[in-house]
Amino acid sequence: KVDYDVCSNYGNWLYSAGIGNDPRDNRKFNMIKQGLDYDGNGDYVRLWVPELQGIKGADIHTPWALSSAALSQAGVTLGETYPQPVVTAPEWSRHIHQRPGGCPHPRGRRGPAQHKDRGIDFYFSRKKDA
Repeated sequence: KVDYDVCSNYGNWLYSAGIGNDPRDNRKFNMIKQGLDYDGNGDYVRLWVPELQGIKGADIHTPWALSSAALSQAGVTLGETYPQPVVTAPEWSRHIHQRPGGCPHPRGRRGPAQHKDRGIDFYFSRKKDA
């Protein structure tokens, strides 16, 4: 199955690159959190990144954070068989070594908070007094 929706995919790639349209200041895409939320066991990563096949479970999302013994056991050598990270954002640190479902979502995984007293203008106006 191929997942392809031109507008949605381009928009998501732009957002992931940090150049998309987002009204929130200093918003960053957190790859570690997304991986844990949507690919907790790492099966999707293992499918497309065979170099990491030997890494078990959620550790596959942060191979650079593993001990040298764990990397050796998995057959991974950072900088040789798998690249060193180019950037490690400080925001990722709280998700490294976290297990899927290990930390409750601040909103209980129910989605955005609902504010019945706020009309559509609240979300699109510059003033946020409400």
